[in-house]
Amino acid sequence: MSRSWREPLVALGLPAAVFVAASVGFVCSVLPGVEPPPAVVQPDGDGQVASPPAGPTATSAPVPDVDDAPTASQEALDLLAALPSAGAPATGYERAAFGPGWRDPDRNGCDARNDILARDLIDVAFRPGTNDCVVASGTLLDPYTGNTIHFVRGNVTSEAVQIDHIVPLAWAWRNGASAWDALTRELFANDPENLRAVDGPTNMAKSDSGPSGWWPPNPEFRCEYAVAFTHVLAKYELAVPEADRRSLRETLERC
Repeated sequence: MSRSWREPLVALGLPAAVFVAASVGFVCSVLPGVEPPPAVVQPDGDGQVASPPAGPTATSAPVPDVDDAPTASQEALDLLAALPSAGAPATGYERAAFGPGWRDPDRNGCDARNDILARDLIDVAFRPGTNDCVVASGTLLDPYTGNTIHFVRGNVTSEAVQIDHIVPLAWAWRNGASAWDALTRELFANDPENLRAVDGPTNMAKSDSGPSGWWPPNPEFRCEYAVAFTHVLAKYELAVPEADRRSLRETLERC
């Protein structure tokens, strides 16, 4: 059963904030937190992050699908037009500013990486003894390339499928995240709406590029990517450099 993005917000106990995205009802009202942030999930023996085998499993909320591309793209265009323009980009980005590793924001006993693998792969097999948490193998129909990738967990083989931040962390840092508190940055880094299992080399090629510098090689996924990218920007009220705004707008207008 899918969980909404509201549940990780409550679990993390963020300060009061409201993020609104009209097309999918992105509204989160968070009361002052009274509990500590979730425990950091430590890497397992193959260098990937595994969750403690505790609690029921759940599938994270998917990135919004573009079921009606013209409607979805128009809603995204409206959201994009309302976003602030970026000023001078912040410097001093470090990955550690977004938390020490994959977290378990929905407190289902599985870290965000395994939740996304379980959500995005088919024919998933879990590592025994992990309460169906740690993904051992599966098949990815990669949206970025259109290729089929067979995932097998291991020190080397795990790199074939990586978890992409649709809005990259460094990009977000430059355009507003540097001013967030630590808990908001951890939420952003583990938000299933901003995460997608994709082809590893393609993810590495994307790096921290925005839409003016990179688009998925698979043209059939570009409308959905543009909608998803814009939704995340609106949800977190990030600023948009003019070149990225123009690239998003041109793509959305063709959808």
